[in-house]
Amino acid sequence: MTAIEINAPGRVCLFGDHQDYLGLPIIACAIDLHINLQATLNKSNILRIHFLDLKEKRSLELPYDFSNYDSNDTFIAALKVLKDYGCNPKQGYDIQIKGSIPINAGLSSSSALLVAWVSFLIKAFGVDKPITPQLIAQIAYEAEVVERQSPGGKMDQFSISLGNIIYLETGDKTNHKTIGASLEGLVIGESGVPKDTLGLLADRRNLAVEGIQLLKESVPNFNLANVGKADYKSLAGKLPKKHQPYFIAAVENHMITKHAHLEFQKNPKNLNLIGQLMTAHHTILKDSLRISVPRIDAMIDAVMANGALGAKIVGSGGGGCIVAIAPDNQEKVIKALKKAGAVNAYKVNVAQGITL
Repeated sequence: MTAIEINAPGRVCLFGDHQDYLGLPIIACAIDLHINLQATLNKSNILRIHFLDLKEKRSLELPYDFSNYDSNDTFIAALKVLKDYGCNPKQGYDIQIKGSIPINAGLSSSSALLVAWVSFLIKAFGVDKPITPQLIAQIAYEAEVVERQSPGGKMDQFSISLGNIIYLETGDKTNHKTIGASLEGLVIGESGVPKDTLGLLADRRNLAVEGIQLLKESVPNFNLANVGKADYKSLAGKLPKKHQPYFIAAVENHMITKHAHLEFQKNPKNLNLIGQLMTAHHTILKDSLRISVPRIDAMIDAVMANGALGAKIVGSGGGGCIVAIAPDNQEKVIKALKKAGAVNAYKVNVAQGITL
């Protein structure tokens, strides 16, 4: 019997939250928590999928009939996007999916699941292009964001597929660079507060994009990526008050990400500086974008009081988890997180990307 196994890691955004949907760069890493997909050929034309952790099952008859197509169903959106790449599933498989990535915690379990699904379909049924991590990431992005008209960006799909620590240019031309294979002292703290991914992303994205469009209409040759420290506050003054904090946050976070990118290129890296930049990034996410919640704030305060070099909320916000960098104090930071209300806390390591 023909078997396929896929492992897709979770991801942590180190710098650039709420930046990729603006076409600005991010720094993210894959982590050693995974979605595992195992598939074995059966003698039907049905994909029988068993989500072991959720104790749920679904079946997809092939070839799939798109007459009742729902773009919000990412599994079906992936099938539709893959048609344009010459992928036409016809043979049935029995598929089991399980994972160690906490759900709705900001570590991109849903994108990892989709990347694993796309990878399986490509591996099982082929495409008309060479199979690369970049291709898998692009197809997953098109299925999750473009096809569904979702407010997200490219960070999740590309960081999961490519692995390691990457600097990703997220504009019209997607470029990436691997800037590290490890980062000492990473700790995750889960708040247990479920996040409102789509709601928060849509709201923050709409306000940021509206402000940027207003500046494009009023300022000759305006380019967000080129706005610097000398002029961003005067540019913000040209905007209605409701748009100002989102524009300022975009520029300040972009400057922090560029500063962090420079530091990641050094050998050795200054972990103290990287930690300080992470905390500065969190402060903007908390005070300007207002995506934090009291338990997250308490967890951040706790790790900083117990030897962390820096910490930030991870993901779209409204809940989820934090990441701290504490190379000399991981166990102490883990204890502090649990005392501050985290439902779980643990070490993670930088991981490789998708494996087929």
